[in-house]
Amino acid sequence: MSNNSNAVANGLAGAGGGIIAQIITYPLQTVNTRQQTERVAKKGLRNSHGNLPTSKQPPPGTLRQILQVIRTEGWGGLYSGLKPSLFGTAASQGIYYYFYQVFKNKAVAIAAAHRDKGRGDGTVGMFSWLVVAAIAGSLNVLFTNPIWVLVTRMQTHTQAEKKIMEARREAILMEGTESGLIESTLQEKLAELDSEKPRPYGTLHAACEVYNEAGITGFWKGIVPTLIMVCNPSIQFMIYESSLKHLRAKRATNKQGSTNVAAWEVFLLGAIAKLGATVSTYPLLVVKSRLQAKQEIGGNISLRYSGTLDAIIKMIRYEGLPGFYKGMSTKIVQSVFAASVLFMVKEELVKAYMLLAHKSQKVIYSLKK
Repeated sequence: MSNNSNAVANGLAGAGGGIIAQIITYPLQTVNTRQQTERVAKKGLRNSHGNLPTSKQPPPGTLRQILQVIRTEGWGGLYSGLKPSLFGTAASQGIYYYFYQVFKNKAVAIAAAHRDKGRGDGTVGMFSWLVVAAIAGSLNVLFTNPIWVLVTRMQTHTQAEKKIMEARREAILMEGTESGLIESTLQEKLAELDSEKPRPYGTLHAACEVYNEAGITGFWKGIVPTLIMVCNPSIQFMIYESSLKHLRAKRATNKQGSTNVAAWEVFLLGAIAKLGATVSTYPLLVVKSRLQAKQEIGGNISLRYSGTLDAIIKMIRYEGLPGFYKGMSTKIVQSVFAASVLFMVKEELVKAYMLLAHKSQKVIYSLKK
């Protein structure tokens, strides 16, 4: 198989594996995004705008939140933004794996050329794998960030609407207190507010909302932490490729000399690689989600952000370091399981493609005889 066809095979296999993993783990991703974007200040904090919202009780666990979404929004609430997310996953994995394979082939060729010149043993080092993954990841981010802005908006739309409704209710109550509205008039206004039905909110609605807020640049909100987070797949693939290379080398020394790796082994290697990458880069993911979500989720203006640096400073000031790790346990379960499924499916699809290509070549060869 040529290098170009190998890159295409890996791109298509990555897209297929990503879609399957996304569908399976999407409810966890939705809940995790809501956990990340929930902003609660440390107790007793005040600013020029008055008291900041503080939590009176610990947030519910992941399972309870899933059940709460099902009860209040139905199963559809857990799959808000699934369509653009599937498109984004296919595009992200396809773009990433394609460019990863292209630059991987170049790195392997360079290592082989160095070996022929008497420099090195012909293997690609860890730093080279890191650079290859970083280049592929950066290109992927620049192409697909607008899709993930829309997905984040759709996942957190109900959360934002709830905060907006709470603010409107507080405004009505305050107006009633200040202007001395009679009880019946106040109750009528509150009843009118409660009777409002949720507006339809699809991909197009999210896109229009983002554009109306910040223009075309709004689709690249969170691009700074996202680009920095390129080190996540870089770390992930460095661990994965190094572990896979070590395992295959170990297999090659046995009596059979087979370097085949079983699907469950690929699953385990993918899980370990993703776990290490997720823990180290999670704070950036929280910042990215908060920048991409509707800022009304913050409620108080002090918990709304104008950019990456503003978000980091306000999170440290008002929430402390725990704010950067909200929902991390959920993310670990979701991302490790998704990555494991992705790697397993990808490797199996590549094997199937190579087997099919080999059989096709044999048929063509036999016909030429």
